[in-house]
Amino acid sequence: MGIKTTLPTELKYHALVIESKAREYGLDFFDVVFELLDARDVNGIAAYGGFPVRYPSWRFGMEFEKLQRGYSWGMSKIYELVINNDPTYAYLVRSNSLLEQKLVMAHVYGHADFFKNNVWFAGTERRMLDRMAYGATRVRRMIDQHGQEVVEKRLDDMLSLEGLIDPFVLRSHEGVREPQRSLSEHRGLRLENFGREAAAALPSRPGPQLPEADVLGYLVQEAPLADWERELLEIVRAEAYYFLPQRLTKVANEGWACYWHSKILTGGLLEASEIVDFADVHSGATAAAPGQFNPYRLGLRLFRYAESLGHDLFMLRRIHNDVSFIDALVDERFALEYHGAEEKDSLAAREQGFDWKAWKENLLTSLSFGGQPRITLVDRDAEGEGELVLEHRHDGRDLQLGQSRECVKRLASLWGAPVHLHTRLDDEPCTLIARGEEVEVRTEGGDDPQATAKAS
Repeated sequence: MGIKTTLPTELKYHALVIESKAREYGLDFFDVVFELLDARDVNGIAAYGGFPVRYPSWRFGMEFEKLQRGYSWGMSKIYELVINNDPTYAYLVRSNSLLEQKLVMAHVYGHADFFKNNVWFAGTERRMLDRMAYGATRVRRMIDQHGQEVVEKRLDDMLSLEGLIDPFVLRSHEGVREPQRSLSEHRGLRLENFGREAAAALPSRPGPQLPEADVLGYLVQEAPLADWERELLEIVRAEAYYFLPQRLTKVANEGWACYWHSKILTGGLLEASEIVDFADVHSGATAAAPGQFNPYRLGLRLFRYAESLGHDLFMLRRIHNDVSFIDALVDERFALEYHGAEEKDSLAAREQGFDWKAWKENLLTSLSFGGQPRITLVDRDAEGEGELVLEHRHDGRDLQLGQSRECVKRLASLWGAPVHLHTRLDDEPCTLIARGEEVEVRTEGGDDPQATAKAS
């Protein structure tokens, strides 16, 4: 049975009962460690990506302020926070009702099963809490040696580029596993030893070859960086690959957790007095306002649809990311039912302008590559300036010009030479060229002086 920490007796009892029911249904997960915290503390941990031991950054502070304002104004609320680790850590909000705590714990066991068994998580670092702590120690030492302003500037550049990795590289971090420990015990970890183990466990990259989707990996090997900068970039890259599967499986992961919190609690663990409240909380989590996309709702409906068709749900959970999951299951019947139409009304729905194939295609496009633009490094020194040449695989959606300028500017800063990014803007070929602080935008018709910007 899993470890339970910082929970009062009543919650610890329900956690054990829910865990037993989850395993009875066939869910398989690492031990789960629950921590009970105030909402402000959970918002703070969420701002750090779920890792309270992570290195400091103004970005995390901004995210905390955003989460805290949303909570204070009643616009948003974090019910739970769970991280992919062995053991799996989950944070419960102290102010939640007992019914909400039971729902959240059942939801957590669904996530924990998905983390352990989905193939897209198979290569992730299972001791990421340890690794984050080690990375934070290294960053603080860099700050001591080189100054806070210098290190923060470089870290900010690198975090701005964390999407430039290859979503189809399954990485393996198999190393020696340490005994399971509570969250507080991580503060006493021998971080230097862990750092050497983690570095040894990372797979080595082959020599530089183009085209290359793992732009960060190319920079680690080829960019003219100081040793501390290279180490900092390795930390950022490792974190980017750790978080990548969560972007690629948001719909399937949340759908799986929703499916199981519903099945577990309605399988005899709810008191009669809790049924109405459960229905209210569950429907709130899986509802969607018109025009809004709710991954919880779509994922849950897909698993229930698969169940109605006789699919092996555990196999679906194991092999799919969001794009393959949707592509395999969404047909005309599902699309119409999802939009509130019965199968017999399909002709009327089409006459009213609903094109289920177009809806599915748009959905797949929006979720491809974890919702990130697909940018590949395709050439180097093509014009003799030592420049990098990147290409955006345009899928009908233009890049946001402001963000793209920042991206190429920061990439040029790390590379120490110009960076070219080929894309399309308003359906016309377009190239962004970064030289130092200046970013020029060239269109097919020639240079556009109005599009040249000095980054502030």
